[in-house]
Amino acid sequence: MSAKAINEVTGKNLLQKHLKYGGTAENRVAVVTEGVNWDELTAQNPWLLTERLVVKPDQLIKRRGKLGLIKVNVDLNGVKEWLTTKLGQDIEVGSAKGKLKHFLIEPFVAHKQEEEVYVCIYCERDNDVILFYHEGGVDVGDVDAKAVKYEVSLTEYPTAQTIKSKLLAKAPAAKQDLIAGFVEALYKQFKDLYFTYLEINPLVVTDKVYILDLAAKIDATAEFICKKEWGDIDFPPPFGREAFAEEAYIADLDAKSGASLKLTILNPKGRIWTMVAGGGASVIYSDTICDLGGASELANYGEYSGAPSEGQTFEYAKTILGLMTREKHSDGKVLIIGGGIANFTNVAATFKGIVRALKQFQTKLIQYGVSIYVRRGGPNYQEGLRVMRELGSSLGVAMYVFGTETHMTAICGMALGKRPIPAKTPTDQTTASFLLAGSAEPAAAHKNRTPSTSTATAGGAKPGATASVAAGGAAGGHVEKRLFTNKTKSFLYGMQPRAVQGMLDFDHSCSREEPSVVGMIYPFTGDHKQKFYWGHKEILIPVYKSMEKAMKTHPDTDVVINFASLRSAYDSSMEILEYKQIRTIAIIAEGIPENKTRVLIKAAKEKGVTIIGPATVGGIKPGCFKIGNTGGMLDNILSSKLYRPGSVAYVSRSGGMSNELNNIISRNADGVFEGVAIGGDRYPGTSFMDHIERYHDDPEVKMLVMLGEVGGAEEYQVASAIESGRLTKPVVAWCIGTCASMFATEVQFGHAGSCANAERETSRAKNQALKVAGAYVPNSFDDLGEKINEVYEQLVEQGVIEIKPEVPPPTVPMDYNWARELGLIRKPASFMTSICDERGQELIYAGMPITEIFKEEIGIGGVLALLWFQRRLPNYASKFIEMCLMVTADHGPAVSGAHNTIVTARAGKDLISSLCSGLLTIGDRFGGALDAAAKQFSEAYDTNLIPMDFVNKMRAEHRLIMGIGHRVKSINNPDMRVVILMQYAKENFPATPLLDYALQVEKITTAKKPNLILNVDGFIGVAMVDLLRNCGVFTVEEANEYIEIGALNGLFVLGRSMGFIGHFLDQKRLKQGLYRHPWDDISYVLPEIQ
Repeated sequence: MSAKAINEVTGKNLLQKHLKYGGTAENRVAVVTEGVNWDELTAQNPWLLTERLVVKPDQLIKRRGKLGLIKVNVDLNGVKEWLTTKLGQDIEVGSAKGKLKHFLIEPFVAHKQEEEVYVCIYCERDNDVILFYHEGGVDVGDVDAKAVKYEVSLTEYPTAQTIKSKLLAKAPAAKQDLIAGFVEALYKQFKDLYFTYLEINPLVVTDKVYILDLAAKIDATAEFICKKEWGDIDFPPPFGREAFAEEAYIADLDAKSGASLKLTILNPKGRIWTMVAGGGASVIYSDTICDLGGASELANYGEYSGAPSEGQTFEYAKTILGLMTREKHSDGKVLIIGGGIANFTNVAATFKGIVRALKQFQTKLIQYGVSIYVRRGGPNYQEGLRVMRELGSSLGVAMYVFGTETHMTAICGMALGKRPIPAKTPTDQTTASFLLAGSAEPAAAHKNRTPSTSTATAGGAKPGATASVAAGGAAGGHVEKRLFTNKTKSFLYGMQPRAVQGMLDFDHSCSREEPSVVGMIYPFTGDHKQKFYWGHKEILIPVYKSMEKAMKTHPDTDVVINFASLRSAYDSSMEILEYKQIRTIAIIAEGIPENKTRVLIKAAKEKGVTIIGPATVGGIKPGCFKIGNTGGMLDNILSSKLYRPGSVAYVSRSGGMSNELNNIISRNADGVFEGVAIGGDRYPGTSFMDHIERYHDDPEVKMLVMLGEVGGAEEYQVASAIESGRLTKPVVAWCIGTCASMFATEVQFGHAGSCANAERETSRAKNQALKVAGAYVPNSFDDLGEKINEVYEQLVEQGVIEIKPEVPPPTVPMDYNWARELGLIRKPASFMTSICDERGQELIYAGMPITEIFKEEIGIGGVLALLWFQRRLPNYASKFIEMCLMVTADHGPAVSGAHNTIVTARAGKDLISSLCSGLLTIGDRFGGALDAAAKQFSEAYDTNLIPMDFVNKMRAEHRLIMGIGHRVKSINNPDMRVVILMQYAKENFPATPLLDYALQVEKITTAKKPNLILNVDGFIGVAMVDLLRNCGVFTVEEANEYIEIGALNGLFVLGRSMGFIGHFLDQKRLKQGLYRHPWDDISYVLPEIQ
């Protein structure tokens, strides 16, 4: 949500910090919670010991004075005494019950009643409002009716003089300048700190201005702008609802995700738990449960949407299941896993996360008597449902799984025993981009009906009534130009290849002559082109860095679909508005600060540009144009018959529910003519009425559908238009969020605008007003399809709607990746891997998740063992590998590899080039003796050659014994690296037969020459053979294979890379110049030419 209530102390501290007005008294406040240390509190706030005080709870409780929850004009002992009867106590405020646990103490301000005034500032769609009343306090009464109202334009900062003249006529003349100056400064902070509501009652005005009681909300979406000014803000839950750690955990997941994850715990002991995909759908499921009598048992409200990953849905589901299985219920528990038809979320991927969580909680689910009801649709939903059904057969609890063939909320009635569970579930015959046999039949609404030849105009608000406005004509005879046609061309702002391909596939299925997308605008790369499919062939779509160039290149393009993030959507949309050719902008991002949205809407209105969004998936005009991901995958486009126009036009707030409406309308009427999701934010760019009037005046539209919701008052415009006769075509309407009035505490639903601030904004009030006006209002969302079908049947009977024969759409080939996702095709892999998998929730090394690697502290040696040997080695083996890396890390700058690295670094080359230069010197003569030594000694040992015969054999064959000999070290001057490693091996290895054999060889070679010792390469080679063969993890054959394929040399390469990088950094740090070898160190031996 955007507008969130804050504690009084938070609001006062913000104003104390930022309000720059000398006439304001200093704000001093101390916070008291349970377990308060009074000595510490008074040390931090010494004024508590000397001044008269006020104490009150700070928990979003309204009318505290009338409830007896304020104690005034007492000393600290009086405060303590009063708190003993209040702090930690349970009280009831209205229907909400909660514990008093957060109080604030302030200095008491002695004043007269006539020195109290009332000030309130709040936001409206087109302006801000400042209310002022010259009286204040608990008995101020109905300030909306009493107060003077000043509407401030969105770009205005009113001066003190203007405020004085507009608001303060009844304020004491001597204090008007003081009040005006304060309100001027207050409004500036209201705007700059992104408050959405700020009420001070009373504001006491003596020689200074004192803020006594304050209530405020701020726009939480503006955090990225105001974080420095706000600091860390905690948003308290409404009084009567505890703040749960699980809610905070999900909020943290949500903040770290591009998806949307929400959880509100209503009744932790409740029987009915929900796990719903989609903001609008989540409200509707709660509505339906409450309508069926389950309000008192509804345990939670929440939603997951926006394509969360498998890992995110796993954490979300795990959290809900953990809460659900804490307390048993005598009737068992119900889990509803529901959702509408997704637009772009891969249902199977999200279900995999839920399935993992269900498996983890299997024992508890059985123990707590849980039954599970599933309904979902959208991309890859068939696979998701298959996985769920498969799980249901083995989970041990009752699980019922349904798809798009079942009404979205039907599972609520089944779960609560109000609707029978079908013995066999019907299934839609669709897969991905193809319609399967039998799926192209006409909608059930008119399967057996003979097509009508009547072309009568639409009736009135009731089918059959006389139309006061001819079909297709507005009241003044003006027909507004359609937003979208089959010639509409668009830009996408942002790199969105998936959305582009979806739009092109839709275009092709609609038999458009040319693509609706002419290009993408993406300022982070240079101009280039990207390849897409147009039916069976490939085409190129340009990507422009410059918006100006894109507009000039395509002057006939009038739509922009803006996929910019919430941080940049405002700026990019304002830039788009500079181009007169643009008529429509769809803004997808959710969470744009409301101040910016309102300014954007105002600018668009002045330029005559239609804004769809923000916080929307867009809209669709069947047979013509679709915005981005609207309508979902092509299988849904085909099954909902969105490739050709129907007779029904709809408008919704919710993007997810727009797809569900496509499904409902296609099953209960002849399909959709056009549908728009205006967006879930408090201030959508266009209103319901903007689109309904447009639809109404189109002769091809025969009936209208509106899906409103709790919050705001736009739906009343539709009711008024029906009553006045402006709307004469039948309107089927339903406002979601009817459950809000059944909750004891305020619940912010999935959309920012879904919160009623007055009785008039509740869904029940709106539905009643629409019904009285003459709209067709069902009893619940459960009945929406039936109501649409009822109106549609009447229009067909009257000949208003003429049924046309279905024409199959052209086939669109399925993308390879999606066909593979659905398991329809297989293809040999280009290459195989068996050591690492990065595709799932977390990185996996040879079967071991990265979290376990750190948890068990297996170290670099353990990781190397997993990636090189696909084994978890014993700890001593992992440590030995690490020791090998340590002793081989470097051997000075004179060796060939280090020398090459240094020369390359001094030539100005980069780290990787310098490292490669050094590594390329590794071979049989430098550093590459590990494998060769291991092979030679192993072969001799395995063929039972005694050490003397092995030495003689190598001499006879004129071959060097690899791993024997050192330039400096000798039997009398041992290499301490070998000494350290040998001691460790002897103490920790189960056996060292090959090492013992090599040491016997060393005795023979050093007898000839003292420096013919077993060097570090030779030692590591033979010791690693002993480790591999004797650690109990490998067979002899496996150990030999690793030696043959060069694994041991990898130890030297990996270890020495550390040293080479060190030499590179050393040379750069020392700022060494280009190396040139000195002449006097070169022996020139040129031949003499006669």
